[in-house]
Amino acid sequence: MSEKDFLLFAESAPLVAVAARGAEHTLRCGVRSATERRERLKEVYGRALGCTACPLHQTRTTVVFGAGNADADLMFIGEGPGANEDKQGIPFVGRAGRLLDTLLEEIGLRRDSVFIANVVKCRPPGNRDPHPEEIESCDPFLRAQVELIEPKVICTLGNFSTKLLRGDPTGISRLHGQDEVRTIGARAIRLLPLFHPAAALYTPSSLQTLRDDFARIPALLAAPPLEQPEPGEGGESVEDDAVELGAEFTLSSAEGRIEQSHPEVETEEPPVEARTPEQLGLF
Repeated sequence: MSEKDFLLFAESAPLVAVAARGAEHTLRCGVRSATERRERLKEVYGRALGCTACPLHQTRTTVVFGAGNADADLMFIGEGPGANEDKQGIPFVGRAGRLLDTLLEEIGLRRDSVFIANVVKCRPPGNRDPHPEEIESCDPFLRAQVELIEPKVICTLGNFSTKLLRGDPTGISRLHGQDEVRTIGARAIRLLPLFHPAAALYTPSSLQTLRDDFARIPALLAAPPLEQPEPGEGGESVEDDAVELGAEFTLSSAEGRIEQSHPEVETEEPPVEARTPEQLGLF
């Protein structure tokens, strides 16, 4: 894969892909070294901490960038932070997070071996659905995470992340457990849509379905590596991909609610300062 230049166009703005305007303004994604990619991911994290690109920055306690192994083969992408995540700065720390940990253990994995992120990095007030413009503002951060972590498999958790990454309004009920090859930015990955763990907490009958779908993950991780697209052969830039999917997401949102917010079930935890890259696993 060739290098790409990403302009960090303002201290408070997200990452967008444009022509380089100088070394001091650029972030190179797509480098091959795991160490380099990890360092670039730290830079993206630093940029996200100061982002004011959408109204969510006005009500957040902290930015929930994501956490885990910065060189993970497996990445989970959920909807957005809840109340406890907003306080602690770590995704999936409540009951849904504990269920996710259990499901990982059942297939021989641990949280620190994967990377967990969300479609939006700041908590929507009252756990409401994220608005299309909020998703669009955060999308470049998510695409940069995918390109820098270079996962083999991405599991989308629930409707929001599934519809966003597929660029299609088909719901999770029809797609769960069905893997497919998708190109996200300049990365070809195996995408496996899954029910959100919070849904299994409120609908116990879906827990076994979630377990069955999780059982597919080890085989996907063991599958031969996918051939990665060459520049100009299906590998779109982060900016182009984000703009296109954002437009489609807006269209589907206009037809009705995409996913109901899950009631908050987490116990309250004391607030903490913003996490360091080391605390998030970006070391």
